[in-house]
Amino acid sequence: MFFRKKLAYTDNEITIRERYRYKTFEFNQTVETIYFDILTVSPQRKVGYCDLRMGMNPELEILGQVGYHIDEKYRGHHYALKACRLLFRCAKQLGMETLQITCNPDNHASRKTLEALDGTLEGIVDVPESHSCY
Repeated sequence: MFFRKKLAYTDNEITIRERYRYKTFEFNQTVETIYFDILTVSPQRKVGYCDLRMGMNPELEILGQVGYHIDEKYRGHHYALKACRLLFRCAKQLGMETLQITCNPDNHASRKTLEALDGTLEGIVDVPESHSCY
């Protein structure tokens, strides 16, 4: 049997700890996704989750390579921002030099997070009716 140590990254306030991985095959490409729990350091409690999708295909051009969710009662503490910074460390370790992150233009909290990450707005696009995010 082969066992692999699960990934974990931490700063002084939160930890992202790998929960599971899975692979999908779409648009003639295998995409591996790593799901992480977002945990506060002290006291340790789960406040949300995030994921990192490796590779790029037409699905991910809309969906993006990074996703995150903070449970409602823990919002307002910049946990998504901190989790994204830790995901960036993970992505770099895995050989990813750039990441595409998307959000709904009406999602002001997520947009503020992306602006705080010093990302470059590449554009606003309409989601095709055939896409799963439509």
